[in-house]
Amino acid sequence: MKTDEPTVGRRTLLRTAVFLGIAAAASGVLGEEEALDPARPGAPAAPGGAPGAAGAPGTAALNQRGAASSAYRLSPMAADVPPRYHPARPAVRTRPILELSGAPGAPAVGSQMVLTFDDGPDPRYTPAILDTLARYGVRAMFFVCGEMATDNRDLVRRMAAEGHVIGNHTWTHPLIPKLTRPDLASEIGRTSEVVQQVTGEAPQWFRAPYGAWNRAAFEIGAELGMEPLAWTVDTLDWTEPGTPTIVSRVLKGAAPGVIVLSHDAGGNRAQSVQALGEYLPQLLSRGYRMTLPGLRSH
Repeated sequence: MKTDEPTVGRRTLLRTAVFLGIAAAASGVLGEEEALDPARPGAPAAPGGAPGAAGAPGTAALNQRGAASSAYRLSPMAADVPPRYHPARPAVRTRPILELSGAPGAPAVGSQMVLTFDDGPDPRYTPAILDTLARYGVRAMFFVCGEMATDNRDLVRRMAAEGHVIGNHTWTHPLIPKLTRPDLASEIGRTSEVVQQVTGEAPQWFRAPYGAWNRAAFEIGAELGMEPLAWTVDTLDWTEPGTPTIVSRVLKGAAPGVIVLSHDAGGNRAQSVQALGEYLPQLLSRGYRMTLPGLRSH
């Protein structure tokens, strides 16, 4: 995969995201959220290989997930998994193109960026990320996995209470094209359900694990009232390249309308936490406004 994603300049936010997702689906090529590197813990197995951690049976203790040898994805907690979700089938809805939102008098879209964090929440790293965002008065998007959200409901509540947007990142972080449609509907639907149980509102945003979109993912997301969202700058922080490298990637990729991809779970995210504390004040000092996407009214 490419190390640095191209920026989109002044395009509207979701037009970029949708194009990225549709391009991945149309070409049959996986997107670029986290490179499908066979050396990466928990990456999907090659044909004939060992299954990824997402499909592994049993449970894993939280304090085992930080070790370099631990699985990338925690198995679902069987004692706290909601019943299999069977989504209704309303007509697929289309919404107006999304814009970057801002308060009256806020800077123009040309100075706005979006920070996103995937795979959490994780009690070892998510609180520190939330603390940094609060320190600078910044809101972000958190694409949560249902298995993590159901086990860390207090953090999901905190995200919502502090004004962050909570998105759907499936239940177990599977490789979507390998799932049957019913299994995919369960992965997405159950995650929306647990977020709604905890916060009172279902997610309005969906991001495919590994950026691996397909037609079913778009359709099921739309049926559940969600918009797809990709990214334009990938920090590749899951590779643990070092805090300075993560900071450099964000600052180098900063541009109007950019969506930054980082992670607050799925491995040791200490570098991600430290990097946020370094690049966020620099972005703000350059005049960028960290904001959230919003829907235009019909």
